[in-house]
Amino acid sequence: MAEAKTTITGIAAETFLDGVEPAGRRDEARVLDTLFRKVTGREPKMWGPSIIGYGEYDTVYDSGRKVNSLKIGFSPRKPKHVLYLSSGYSDEAEAAQRDDALARLGKHESGKACLYVKTLADVDLTVLEELIANGWGTMQRVFPEG
Repeated sequence: MAEAKTTITGIAAETFLDGVEPAGRRDEARVLDTLFRKVTGREPKMWGPSIIGYGEYDTVYDSGRKVNSLKIGFSPRKPKHVLYLSSGYSDEAEAAQRDDALARLGKHESGKACLYVKTLADVDLTVLEELIANGWGTMQRVFPEG
Protein backbone atom coordinates (compact mmCIF):
# COMPACT_ATOMS: atom_id res chain seq x y z
CA MET A 1 0.00 0.00 0.00
CA ALA A 2 1.39 3.40 -0.96
CA GLU A 3 2.30 5.85 1.78
CA ALA A 4 0.53 9.20 1.93
CA LYS A 5 2.57 11.92 0.23
CA THR A 6 1.46 14.66 2.62
CA THR A 7 2.20 13.80 6.23
CA ILE A 8 2.96 15.74 9.39
CA THR A 9 6.53 16.97 9.59
CA GLY A 10 8.58 18.12 12.57
CA ILE A 11 8.90 21.65 11.22
CA ALA A 12 7.17 24.36 13.28
CA ALA A 13 4.57 26.33 11.35
CA GLU A 14 6.13 29.57 12.63
CA THR A 15 9.49 28.54 11.16
CA PHE A 16 7.85 27.86 7.81
CA LEU A 17 5.95 31.17 7.91
CA ASP A 18 9.19 33.05 8.64
CA GLY A 19 10.58 31.76 5.33
CA VAL A 20 7.61 32.56 3.08
CA GLU A 21 8.59 34.93 0.26
CA PRO A 22 7.91 37.60 -0.73
CA ALA A 23 7.28 39.56 2.46
CA GLY A 24 3.73 40.49 1.41
CA ARG A 25 2.81 36.83 0.96
CA ARG A 26 4.38 36.08 4.37
CA ASP A 27 2.31 38.83 6.03
CA GLU A 28 -0.88 37.50 4.45
CA ALA A 29 0.01 33.95 5.52
CA ARG A 30 0.26 35.19 9.09
CA VAL A 31 -3.20 36.77 8.78
CA LEU A 32 -4.54 33.43 7.53
CA ASP A 33 -2.82 31.59 10.39
CA THR A 34 -4.49 33.96 12.86
CA LEU A 35 -7.92 33.33 11.29
CA PHE A 36 -7.48 29.55 11.28
CA ARG A 37 -6.25 29.52 14.90
CA LYS A 38 -9.17 31.73 15.97
CA VAL A 39 -11.75 29.48 14.32
CA THR A 40 -10.25 26.10 15.23
CA GLY A 41 -8.62 26.84 18.58
CA ARG A 42 -5.76 24.63 17.34
CA GLU A 43 -2.04 25.03 17.01
CA PRO A 44 -1.03 24.37 13.41
CA LYS A 45 1.12 21.50 12.19
CA MET A 46 3.08 21.37 8.98
CA TRP A 47 1.86 18.79 6.49
CA GLY A 48 4.57 18.17 3.94
CA PRO A 49 6.84 21.05 3.03
CA SER A 50 4.22 23.78 2.51
CA ILE A 51 0.76 23.05 3.98
CA ILE A 52 -0.24 24.43 7.37
CA GLY A 53 -2.95 22.23 8.86
CA TYR A 54 -5.34 22.53 11.78
CA GLY A 55 -6.70 19.31 13.26
CA GLU A 56 -6.37 15.89 11.72
CA TYR A 57 -8.48 12.85 11.02
CA ASP A 58 -8.19 9.24 9.94
CA THR A 59 -10.34 7.66 7.27
CA VAL A 60 -10.41 4.60 5.06
CA TYR A 61 -11.15 4.95 1.35
CA ASP A 62 -13.44 2.50 -0.45
CA SER A 63 -10.26 0.92 -1.83
CA GLY A 64 -9.21 0.03 1.73
CA ARG A 65 -6.43 2.62 1.81
CA LYS A 66 -6.04 4.21 5.26
CA VAL A 67 -5.28 7.93 5.30
CA ASN A 68 -4.40 10.46 8.00
CA SER A 69 -4.96 14.04 6.84
CA LEU A 70 -5.48 17.60 8.00
CA LYS A 71 -9.04 18.73 8.71
CA ILE A 72 -8.53 22.19 7.24
CA GLY A 73 -5.55 24.38 6.39
CA PHE A 74 -3.79 26.50 3.83
CA SER A 75 -0.64 26.87 1.79
CA PRO A 76 0.80 30.29 0.88
CA ARG A 77 1.88 29.41 -2.66
CA LYS A 78 3.60 32.01 -4.82
CA PRO A 79 0.79 32.56 -7.33
CA LYS A 80 -2.12 32.18 -4.87
CA HIS A 81 -3.00 31.13 -1.36
CA VAL A 82 -4.61 27.70 -1.39
CA LEU A 83 -7.14 27.11 1.38
CA TYR A 84 -8.15 23.53 2.06
CA LEU A 85 -11.78 23.77 3.20
CA SER A 86 -13.98 20.72 2.87
CA SER A 87 -17.31 22.36 3.61
CA GLY A 88 -20.27 22.08 1.28
CA TYR A 89 -19.78 18.48 0.23
CA SER A 90 -21.69 16.71 2.99
CA ASP A 91 -25.23 17.77 2.16
CA GLU A 92 -27.27 20.25 0.12
CA ALA A 93 -27.75 22.72 3.00
CA GLU A 94 -24.00 22.99 3.55
CA ALA A 95 -23.41 23.36 -0.18
CA ALA A 96 -25.95 26.21 -0.36
CA GLN A 97 -24.34 27.92 2.64
CA ARG A 98 -20.90 27.62 1.02
CA ASP A 99 -22.16 28.92 -2.32
CA ASP A 100 -23.77 31.91 -0.61
CA ALA A 101 -20.53 32.76 1.20
CA LEU A 102 -18.47 32.35 -1.98
CA ALA A 103 -20.80 34.78 -3.78
CA ARG A 104 -20.01 37.38 -1.09
CA LEU A 105 -16.30 36.62 -0.74
CA GLY A 106 -14.77 38.66 -3.53
CA LYS A 107 -12.23 37.68 -6.16
CA HIS A 108 -11.33 33.98 -5.89
CA GLU A 109 -11.35 30.64 -7.65
CA SER A 110 -12.59 27.43 -6.15
CA GLY A 111 -12.28 23.71 -6.68
CA LYS A 112 -14.03 20.80 -5.04
CA ALA A 113 -12.47 21.32 -1.60
CA CYS A 114 -10.02 24.17 -2.24
CA LEU A 115 -10.29 27.91 -2.39
CA TYR A 116 -7.71 29.96 -4.29
CA VAL A 117 -7.06 33.59 -3.37
CA LYS A 118 -4.39 35.67 -5.08
CA THR A 119 -4.26 38.34 -2.38
CA LEU A 120 -6.26 38.93 0.79
CA ALA A 121 -7.02 42.47 -0.40
CA ASP A 122 -9.28 40.84 -3.02
CA VAL A 123 -11.60 39.22 -0.45
CA ASP A 124 -13.81 40.08 2.50
CA LEU A 125 -11.98 38.67 5.54
CA THR A 126 -15.22 38.35 7.52
CA VAL A 127 -16.66 36.10 4.81
CA LEU A 128 -13.37 34.21 4.59
CA GLU A 129 -13.56 33.56 8.33
CA GLU A 130 -17.14 32.31 7.80
CA LEU A 131 -15.91 29.87 5.14
CA ILE A 132 -13.12 28.65 7.43
CA ALA A 133 -15.67 28.14 10.23
CA ASN A 134 -18.00 26.24 7.89
CA GLY A 135 -15.16 23.99 6.77
CA TRP A 136 -14.08 23.36 10.35
CA GLY A 137 -17.64 22.65 11.45
CA THR A 138 -18.17 20.18 8.62
CA MET A 139 -14.97 18.30 9.40
CA GLN A 140 -15.72 18.24 13.13
CA ARG A 141 -19.16 16.79 12.39
CA VAL A 142 -18.05 14.27 9.79
CA PHE A 143 -14.88 13.27 11.68
CA PRO A 144 -15.56 13.88 15.38
CA GLU A 145 -12.66 13.58 17.76
CA GLY A 146 -12.23 10.60 20.06
